[in-house]
Amino acid sequence: MPRDSWIADLHIHSKHSRACSKDLELPNLAYWARRKGISLLGTGDFTHPAWFAHLQENLIPAEPGLFTLAASVEHRLPSSVSQEPTRFMLSVEISTIYKRDDRTRKVHHLIYMPDFESASRFRDSLLKAGCNLASDGRPIIGLDSRDLLEITLQASEDGYLVPAHIWTPWFSALGSKSGFDAIAHCYADLADHIKAVETGLSSDPEMNQRVSSLDRYRLVSNSDAHSPQALAREATRFSCDLDYFAVKDALSSGDGLTGTIEFFPEEGKYHADGHRDCGINWSPSQTRAAKGVCPVCGRQLTVGVLARVEELADRDPSILPDNAKPVTHLIQLHQVLGEIEGVGAKSKTVEGKLNSLVAALGPELAILTSVPVSEIRAVGGELIAEGVRRLRAGEVTRVPGYDGEYGVIRLFEPEELRAGGDTLFDLPATVVPKRAPVVRKVAPRKPISAPPLPSVASPHEPFEPMLAGMEEVGTGLLDRLDAMQRVAASAPGGPLLIVAGPGTGKTRTLTHRLAYLCAEMNVYPDQCLAITFTRRAAEELRHRLGSLLGPVAKDVTVSTFHA
Repeated sequence: MPRDSWIADLHIHSKHSRACSKDLELPNLAYWARRKGISLLGTGDFTHPAWFAHLQENLIPAEPGLFTLAASVEHRLPSSVSQEPTRFMLSVEISTIYKRDDRTRKVHHLIYMPDFESASRFRDSLLKAGCNLASDGRPIIGLDSRDLLEITLQASEDGYLVPAHIWTPWFSALGSKSGFDAIAHCYADLADHIKAVETGLSSDPEMNQRVSSLDRYRLVSNSDAHSPQALAREATRFSCDLDYFAVKDALSSGDGLTGTIEFFPEEGKYHADGHRDCGINWSPSQTRAAKGVCPVCGRQLTVGVLARVEELADRDPSILPDNAKPVTHLIQLHQVLGEIEGVGAKSKTVEGKLNSLVAALGPELAILTSVPVSEIRAVGGELIAEGVRRLRAGEVTRVPGYDGEYGVIRLFEPEELRAGGDTLFDLPATVVPKRAPVVRKVAPRKPISAPPLPSVASPHEPFEPMLAGMEEVGTGLLDRLDAMQRVAASAPGGPLLIVAGPGTGKTRTLTHRLAYLCAEMNVYPDQCLAITFTRRAAEELRHRLGSLLGPVAKDVTVSTFHA
């Protein structure tokens, strides 16, 4: 099926992955893929037995190696998205934890298979190796990266592996904490079978192109979505035929891979260096000059992804390799609207206005990248049109994230928004929009039900509680909690009792749970009530909610038992 250009997002998760949205089901994924403008979507999590069975029941073959929704599922989608169906490719993210060269390695990988038979062989090989596939949609296994690649190639000669978010400090092939200094070292004698790498949300192609050892690999981008709405926050453009084997060939040769759609890497929570509590937000050069020590508290600074790239870089940033592909940096349309309206990007106000724009102008990615600005102005008004124009031109203010603090990408200065403008939505002249909220791309979400209890640990199943439910890209609301705090903060619905001693982080955990429910589970802040014993605890809770949720935190009622 030849196409001039089409978009793929090949790293997502299902509702069976820990701390992911219960809405991650095939009909919702298909709906949001079409709404965003995605032609090809990874299924995610095909090793999980329940999700694998669901995929087999609800997908039917389409183009070679791809699938589409069965008619019984397709008819459930609203007529507003009845255009050409989205295709699916069998995919899964695997987390490997193992020892090599006297170091613990923690590396994530994306695996792709062309058919259910190959996927079954891959799953069977992992089960024979003692891996527990039922505990999480993104399984944690104790195999070496090289051995996982070998299992992939043995399951199907057409199967392939892409190293995931390669710069993430704790969980990637080049990660500073538990990775390697080169992709080839990670996969040893089978490294020649690696043809592409995923840059991840915290880096973009320009950063990766400073490392010449990556020239041999195609750079791809995906959303790593933990909710349907987060699809296509990063994606890859292709011009090859829409089929599995054409995509694989494009990743191998570069022909037919036409570029990527990128997150602004500064928006990530660990892009720059610094100390959140001390208000220190530094570039890597500033950190090196201070020998990594915080000037406020004297402790070691948290070092970000940019510093790791510079550590391995051997090329000036102005020099591009011959195989460099075009890059489009975007923020999502709801973020644009949220900044203009001065409300949270996930608010009902933004949702309504976003629906109006999509109904009139088409998919979100088209609005952001190709719909004429004049048409956007005619439908949405001057501010929205100007915001999109600035985004396309790269005329944005970037405040980098650091030490768990989200970065901010801003299209307007506050005084510009206070001046107002003609909009479709008729903002009252007396309303002063608030400053743009800190944007949270995709945080972990709770599964639809409690995950199954793990089986007795085997030598091939490492015990790593900190991984359970984490969003490794460092953009999750819960990614700074410890293992038990995370379990409590993302627990399924219903009463929850936390019993712990002094200084164990009870207030911290409950605050994160409140933020998680509001930001990720569609609970309205004005329907939340938090009661503390002391005024000091109430003030601490308000402050933490403000840091996590931004302006909408004021809608949460926080009080005490005191008059």
